[in-house]
Amino acid sequence: MSSLMLLDTASLYFRAFYGVPDSMRAPDGTPVNAVRGLLDFISRLVEEYRPTHLVCCWDNDWRPQWRVDLIPSYKAHRVEQEVPGGSDIEEVPDPLQVQIPIMIDVLAAFGIAVVGADGYEADDVIGTLATDAGMPVEIVTGDRDLFQLVDDSLGVRVLYTARGVGKHERITNSVVREKYDVEADQYADFATLRGDSSDGLPGVAGVGEKTAATLLNRYGSLDGIRAAAFDESSDLAPGPRRKILDAAPYLDVAPQVVAVARDIDLGDLEVLLPATPVDPGALTELAERWGLESPIARLVSTITDAR
Repeated sequence: MSSLMLLDTASLYFRAFYGVPDSMRAPDGTPVNAVRGLLDFISRLVEEYRPTHLVCCWDNDWRPQWRVDLIPSYKAHRVEQEVPGGSDIEEVPDPLQVQIPIMIDVLAAFGIAVVGADGYEADDVIGTLATDAGMPVEIVTGDRDLFQLVDDSLGVRVLYTARGVGKHERITNSVVREKYDVEADQYADFATLRGDSSDGLPGVAGVGEKTAATLLNRYGSLDGIRAAAFDESSDLAPGPRRKILDAAPYLDVAPQVVAVARDIDLGDLEVLLPATPVDPGALTELAERWGLESPIARLVSTITDAR
């Protein structure tokens, strides 16, 4: 049976960088701990889930200007350097930055698809590929924002890696309901109301997770909640009503920021996971140059066995 695995790649290589000892270095001294960790994560996931299709989704723009225009605080605390008229530079440690081109070269030699879209985050690429995929989808991420894509009826679930790839949690609609008391298709509205300090989203002042869930269970959606707030005859209590009305400027724009895109034009893609590396010569050269013989051999074996 065909299945698609979508990797939030930056989420994984950041985790690898901080979790794998920085003593892992190439013969020339270049750090390769994030590369090794990413390859080992992919091996572990492919071995467990045996996807027929695999995509490393990429942040071509980690902080899209159109989202910043709507909410200026969006990811502002992560900006290392502002670039007028261009993409701000994210805080990425130099020992990690030098490893990213190596990752791209190794993935290309394997024939594993790396997909990004200018002006969009990896989340948006994931949202687009997960929508109408025509097969079950496993989304691998440490980002709760992607819970909004969970859809039991279409076989879309999140493998949530907050506690580690080896201890990941399988997120289905029932798990979202158990954790937050909302349905997965309400999660984006829930996150909008609650806010998220890690993304610089303020949320509605005075509305936490419990209140957000209560309102969504009563009125169904953010639109329903706002309609009740504007309707003086509704049964919405005065306290929450005032909070929702006071947050009108934020609520006018936040849903567009929180919702992942699902309709990016990604062109024609080949996302089938090859049974063998597409460029074994290049892979051998990369393994020797960067001291990656062990993780590369492991992933070659895992992919071959999985097919």
